[in-house]
Amino acid sequence: MPAASPASQSSPFDVNALAALRAWHEGMPSRQAVQRYLPERLNAGHTARGVLGAVRRELAMHARSRLRDDLAEVFERPAAERTRHARAVAAALDELRHLPAPQPLVGDALERWLPSRAAAALKGQGIRTLAQLTVRIPRRRQWWVAVPGLGQASAREIEAFFAAHPQLTERARALIAQDAPGDIVPLERMTSPRAELDGSRGRFRAPAGSI
Repeated sequence: MPAASPASQSSPFDVNALAALRAWHEGMPSRQAVQRYLPERLNAGHTARGVLGAVRRELAMHARSRLRDDLAEVFERPAAERTRHARAVAAALDELRHLPAPQPLVGDALERWLPSRAAAALKGQGIRTLAQLTVRIPRRRQWWVAVPGLGQASAREIEAFFAAHPQLTERARALIAQDAPGDIVPLERMTSPRAELDGSRGRFRAPAGSI
């Protein structure tokens, strides 16, 4: 069995992992930083550079899960320039630690939340926002067959996404109810689609002002 990834052994905000990363950015050699703060990972057969690279990648992934590509890029800068970005890394860590998980809104574009391939397939059918996708997903089996390029695996991911955020479906239905025209309207709101058919020019109407 292959050794576990060094990034999988702790959360993105593991105290020792962050200490090793900070020390490395301040100029400490990678092996020395990992030996001081994360020696158990070296014992698992990983190189010091691999350990630090995994920490950086997991922090970048966490930043992107919070829709902060700008913070993710801080952890992806060239290793040779690490000392130049020590302050930026420290600031990014402090900010990222307190960011709440974002919540999707019905007006959000699909590519903000769904895999790019699935989003492209749906956009090809005129579905561009979560609201449009919410009301277009039929309540029947194999609904994805009608969307070229969207397979069953992607469809299951989309269904799981909406199951995890039921407020999207509720909000989309509320919007539809507000926008849908009613079949019955008050008399004072009734209008003719054509002015010449509203009866005001009829031959048998009483003279104006006689009533």
